[in-house]
Amino acid sequence: MKEVPASELEEVRDILKGWGYEGKDIDDVADHIASNPKAMLEIMMSFEHRLAPVDKGAARRSFAVVLSSTIFGSVVPLIPFLFVTAATISSGAIASAILSGALLFFIGAYEARTTVGSMWWSGLEMTLIGLSAGFLGYLIGHLIGALPI
Repeated sequence: MKEVPASELEEVRDILKGWGYEGKDIDDVADHIASNPKAMLEIMMSFEHRLAPVDKGAARRSFAVVLSSTIFGSVVPLIPFLFVTAATISSGAIASAILSGALLFFIGAYEARTTVGSMWWSGLEMTLIGLSAGFLGYLIGHLIGALPI
């Protein structure tokens, strides 16, 4: 708005045209909006960029959910390995996949219960997506580890 005010004002005029304003009304309303930088910013964010204001608390809550999910989701597959010896690493991997799959199913079912959808389908979908991502990560790591460097 400070660097190219004419261009931004023209965008406000386009928004007003879309609302049905015509002729001199467009210029009057656009000039009135442009005289209040806060109003102009809100118009541009809401109607040009289709963005809504976000409460600062919502951003913090989102951060906390993502952080805790990442930590929890990274620790759960490691739990079986706390109880296996070097000779039974394959059983730890199987137990890890089963534990992770069960947790993913529970999360998917809970999501369907709190929103909309079939608990069984949502649980199965979450399990398949999560285990497929884990397997793909394992496969990529295995292939990269096999490269002669």
